[in-house]
Amino acid sequence: MFDNPVTLSILVGVLAVLLFLVYSTVHIVRQYERLVVFTLGRVTNGSAGPGLILLVPIIQQPVKVDLREFYIEVPQQTCITKDNAPISIDFLVYSKVFEPEQSVTAVTNFRGASQALAATTLRAVIGDIPLDDVLAKREEINNILRTKLDEVTHRWGVKITNVEIREIVPPRDIQDAMNRQMSAERNRRANITESEGTRQATINVAEGDKQSAILRAEGNRQSQILQAEGYANALQTIFNAARGIDDKTMALQYLDALKALGAGASTKWVIPMELAELTRPIAGAMQGARKGSGSETAG
Repeated sequence: MFDNPVTLSILVGVLAVLLFLVYSTVHIVRQYERLVVFTLGRVTNGSAGPGLILLVPIIQQPVKVDLREFYIEVPQQTCITKDNAPISIDFLVYSKVFEPEQSVTAVTNFRGASQALAATTLRAVIGDIPLDDVLAKREEINNILRTKLDEVTHRWGVKITNVEIREIVPPRDIQDAMNRQMSAERNRRANITESEGTRQATINVAEGDKQSAILRAEGNRQSQILQAEGYANALQTIFNAARGIDDKTMALQYLDALKALGAGASTKWVIPMELAELTRPIAGAMQGARKGSGSETAG
């Protein structure tokens, strides 16, 4: 039966039709996908999925939309800053579809449209910012770009989640000026660090000298205190010893002094009147000695 070419052709045709019907009827939609179903050219019931979706062949036609976040790489764009400096920038735009029906019906190719929109928006944003701010405020520029892009893509059912500038390339002469400026800044910081170290070292030396002088002064003061205390103790000792000397001892001292005067080579002496006071103890001692010897004889 299968040897007949006509029969075989019919079987092949029937099998192809069956496969086409199955392929057009049964659709398996993944978790991150949605089907926008057109029934006779009109969108019906929004988007379908995930899971098993059965459609009427030929009558219903699906368009599959990916809901995962994707990125668009915007190639390097030459922009003119507010102060008329040319600069090259390339960046990435991250986005995702939040309304599958609008992403199909509102724009032909939202990826290509987003890339073209990002390039034109970048030029408009950079044109309002000076060069120094472009180089220093990258995060602020990212936020401005994201806001402006999202205002347009929102009507396409696409949400701009993030914008990241990858590289900013200023002109060669500006790069050379920036390098010289950075070199001067590094030298300035090095000089400041060196001077700060010298100042701290000088302070440390002065503090050490101050502490040393304080210690020396404290040592001298303690030494003087000890010397004064020694003198005071010596005077106290002499004073205590002098209080124990009686009149007889003083008389003997006066007599020794007179003997020293008599042993001198001089034949004349000038004796002050106060010496008379010195003789009274001697006379008293001699009278006492005589009375003592007389009493012993009488006895």
